[in-house]
Amino acid sequence: MWAVVGRIPRGRVATYGQIAELAGLAGSSAARQAGFALAALQDDTKIPRQRVINARGQISPRGDPDRAEYQRILLEAEGIEFGLAGEVDLARYRWRPKDPK
Repeated sequence: MWAVVGRIPRGRVATYGQIAELAGLAGSSAARQAGFALAALQDDTKIPRQRVINARGQISPRGDPDRAEYQRILLEAEGIEFGLAGEVDLARYRWRPKDPK
């Protein structure tokens, strides 16, 4: 899972479900499992977990709203723009790996 997230290039995002699928997970809880795996990372990780958002193109809410705001700041610093409702245009910014393996 983490290796897949590490491949997301700067200025692109992927969804939790997309990450789960690329990591070989299936089923109704696969996206949630991807979220749990990313939440388990240490704060000082080099894995660009800020590039993973939900299927609606939004930053998933957390218990600490400052963390969500920090994720948005990181994404904006990479050139990703947010709409008025806080969504990312997935048609424009979604990562599409040429070789999913």
